[in-house]
Amino acid sequence: MTLAIRLDAVGGIAGDMFAAAMVDALPDLRARVLADAAAVLPPGTGTPVFTAGTSAGLHCLRFGLSAPSGGHHHHHHDDHHHHAHAGFRDMVARIEAAPLSPGTAAHAIAILRHLAEAEAAIHHVAVDDVHFHEIGDWDSLMDVTVAGSVAAALEGARWSVSALPRGDGLVRTRHGLLPVPAPATARLLEGFTWRDDGIGGERVTPTGAAILRHLVAPAATRGVVGRLRGSGTGAGTREIPHQPNILRATLFELAADGPGEEDIVVLSFEIDDMSAEEIGVAADQLRAAAGVRDLVLIPAIGKKGRPVHTFRLLVEPAAREAVAVACFAETATIGLRWHAERRAVLARTQADAGTVRVKTAARPAGPSRKAESDDLAAIAGLDARRAVKRKAEEP
Repeated sequence: MTLAIRLDAVGGIAGDMFAAAMVDALPDLRARVLADAAAVLPPGTGTPVFTAGTSAGLHCLRFGLSAPSGGHHHHHHDDHHHHAHAGFRDMVARIEAAPLSPGTAAHAIAILRHLAEAEAAIHHVAVDDVHFHEIGDWDSLMDVTVAGSVAAALEGARWSVSALPRGDGLVRTRHGLLPVPAPATARLLEGFTWRDDGIGGERVTPTGAAILRHLVAPAATRGVVGRLRGSGTGAGTREIPHQPNILRATLFELAADGPGEEDIVVLSFEIDDMSAEEIGVAADQLRAAAGVRDLVLIPAIGKKGRPVHTFRLLVEPAAREAVAVACFAETATIGLRWHAERRAVLARTQADAGTVRVKTAARPAGPSRKAESDDLAAIAGLDARRAVKRKAEEP
């Protein structure tokens, strides 16, 4: 089974809301998450805890630190006035040194790097010189680690998110009052879909934004189709008028032998001023570009009866901007088009059958097998290639 996870940002998203929603949906994660959170914190900081409660009358879970004195220290969901800050390398070193569950550190550091790169771009400093003024307290280090723990435990899951509430007004930071969304949040979530529900304040924090950037392709805003496995609700501490301040996670199981769904970007443009050889080279270069799933060339007739070639690329949503740059570099086009599509895809695996790799697609009526064309090309003689192909594709 493949797990598809839908995040509905009703009230918004912060690191603590993500942790609470996922543990509420998957209670078996609680022990792992709490152990990883405790492992990354210095002695005397407090104890990570989940507490049950309500938000606008709805059951929810909250996540935070229980203070050493026995009180409860809540996250500052709508205020960045934190009590400490640390450098990117220092925080990475703490994560690397902690005895974390398998896979947690890699995901946590990747989330932290998203934050560091956003801050570095905003303040024009090197990533290693970034100090996390806006997220640099123990709460936030804990949230990043917990998100990494969840991501590692659910490796291979497909994530999508609803349109995000934009919020409004100003947020207090170490740099003074800044507009909402905060600069780091806005940079991290370029390409994501936003909505204005008329409710002000900070609705998506930088930590929440970095988690989304790590887990979700920007175009993956649609829901999923599958068997509903469960759901969970995580809440922030802020009260929002007339609605719950929650993040809901719904979990769906996708059958391994049936089609799954994913978002894809279709990018296209026409060429009428390149030679056939140049077009062939450009097509090969673009097919090899990171994030390009497929490329086809379509011959057509353009204005004034001139022959043209349409390039049509299927691109992973997160790679759209980089692939667009590659198109301008490899071809003579001066403009291109793109749109997002939803597609159904069959689960596929690849294995060796002697000297030939074979791809197997899990079709509803039974698996189909196809020998890898590049491997067959190394065999001399048509009859020999056909014989190897038949043998490799036998059930």
